[in-house]
Amino acid sequence: MIYQVAFTESAIKTLKKMDRSISKLIIAWIRKNLEGCNNPRIHGKGLTANQSDKWRYKVGDYRIPAQIQDDNVLILILTVGHRSKVYK
Repeated sequence: MIYQVAFTESAIKTLKKMDRSISKLIIAWIRKNLEGCNNPRIHGKGLTANQSDKWRYKVGDYRIPAQIQDDNVLILILTVGHRSKVYK
């Protein structure tokens, strides 16, 4: 199974507002590690408590919460943000 990556509207909006170099770094990481991968779980970590259906990826001080949809073979990027603010 080859996974595809999709972004929510809020993730796209957040990436556009971010510093250009940081957003380029995050997008490059997603392209390298998630697009077309066979197992998206090896790069991330599962979230707990009320967000146990989501996964989190780390890129420097930034976090990428995502939802892995195995039935659609899709990784849905929910948002992108600094580690101090992304889960609030």
